[in-house]
Amino acid sequence: MNLKMLRAGELLALSGAICLGVSLFEPWYHGIVGKLNLWDTFGPAAMLLLVALAGALTMVAGALTERSTALPVSSAVWCVLLGWVGVVAAIVRLLDTPEHANRLSIGPWLALAGTIAIAVGAWEALRDERQSLYGPVEPEPRARP
Repeated sequence: MNLKMLRAGELLALSGAICLGVSLFEPWYHGIVGKLNLWDTFGPAAMLLLVALAGALTMVAGALTERSTALPVSSAVWCVLLGWVGVVAAIVRLLDTPEHANRLSIGPWLALAGTIAIAVGAWEALRDERQSLYGPVEPEPRARP
């Protein structure tokens, strides 16, 4: 594992994943019953946020562990899609508050910032085509028959 393998896009996506992960445990809404977090108001949008988080972590793990560009590029392609789906889900959670909530807290804003960072970071990772990060793969020579 080499931390120098992470490019600016992957670092941005990692920071967005951390921001989204923190938002999962922060209060999202204030209501009559007190503070509500994402787990109290769980729904399809919450699942999409979790999928975006998993996509970002997969992209970063692939960039850290792989010696070739195949897995990091393919995971970045999927992470762009999952990041933008997460942005839409975060916007839905911002606009559609539960019935028993009367105002927003910090959680949905952190989730929106995190998903935007994931989507933009994955896009930037795809745009960065530096080949110097990955050394040439040399196959093992075969024994002569």
